[in-house]
Order: sequence, then structure tokens, then C-alpha cells
Amino acid sequence: MPARRLGLLLVVCAPSGTGKSTLIKRLCAEFPALSFSVSATTRAPRPGETPDVDYHFLTRETFLDWREAGRLAEWAEVHGNFYGTPLEPVRQALAAGRDMLFDIDIQGAAQLRQSLGSGAYVFILPPSRSELSRRLSGRGTDSPEVVARRLAAAPREIEAAPLFDYWVENDGLEAAYEDLRAVYMAERRRPRYHPDLLRELLVQWEAAI
Repeated sequence: MPARRLGLLLVVCAPSGTGKSTLIKRLCAEFPALSFSVSATTRAPRPGETPDVDYHFLTRETFLDWREAGRLAEWAEVHGNFYGTPLEPVRQALAAGRDMLFDIDIQGAAQLRQSLGSGAYVFILPPSRSELSRRLSGRGTDSPEVVARRLAAAPREIEAAPLFDYWVENDGLEAAYEDLRAVYMAERRRPRYHPDLLRELLVQWEAAI
């Protein structure tokens, strides 16, 4: 039987417009076993969303009870609704050897590090202010006011980059993806994720005596 492997927590953060979503989608396409956790929220389900598949839909009272009981790995309030990650399912997935990916903001990443400990925390950097402005404007999905607000928020987010384990500069999609992929592949080989490997290998020598 193969040695037990623990799952890896991969956390990716970036300022809006840096290309994080594109990089994450590509990584998940190449490694389909890399999965997202199911978040909890107090907002109402949208058409087509399935409870406990897309989100765990909770009342505000239940969400606050979960938060106070320490049942959330991280949480935030966004536009009057609460969002959070149930802690125990993530712990169970990691213990079962399933790798978990979090596309999250800086505050959430800090909470995850506190509640779950070790993992790979990656920050995606833009190559320059002008390029980030061009990408935000070029998406065509946001008003000029929203673009300006996101561009103004970027330096505060970038200042948090030293808190992360890895930096990936997205100055070109192919190179940035190879860097993110390399982080994931290298982290998977860390000894902490293979606690039984040496023991199960060495026991073969003991059995041969």
C-alpha cells in the first residue's frame, strides 16, 4: 500500500486585475484533483445554485454561532453578507490527502494561516502600475470609478506581499503559470506531507532481517 500523503493547502492572493483567476483556472484544469472548499454565506441562493454544492447557505444567526464556536477557518463581511470557510471539512480533506485551493483576499489568508497553519501562500504581483491599469481598463467589465478604486487599493495589497511564502510576477501568462505550477509541484514533495514515507520504506529492511 502506498505511504499516506497529507493534502496541501494552496492559498493564492493578488490585487484585482493581476491575472490571478486565469492562472488558477489553468492550474485546476491541469490538476483536477486540486479542489476548492465549499464556503458558507448568509446571502440568499442565486438561480441555479445548489445548497451545499455551491455554498452552505446559513441564516445570519447560524453563521455567527459558527464563528463564535470557532467552526470557521476564515470569514469576512462583504456588502452586508457574511462569507466564510467551514474549518472541519478542510481539515478532513487535508487529512485524507486532498489538496485544497483558496482564492481569497489578504485578510482571509492571514486567518487561514492562523487556523490551519502550514501551507503554500502565493502572492501574484503585477509587473507595473501602468500595466495593472491597462488590464483593469481592458477587461471592459467595470466602470472607470471601479477601476480607479481597485487601482488605488493595489498598493495596500502589495504591501502585504512579504507575509506570503512565494511571489509570482505576472509579466506574461506562460512564465507566470510555470512559476505557480512549480510552487505547487515543489510543495507537494515537502516531507511534512509524507509523514509515513520513510517509516514504510525502512520497515522493508527490518522485515528482510
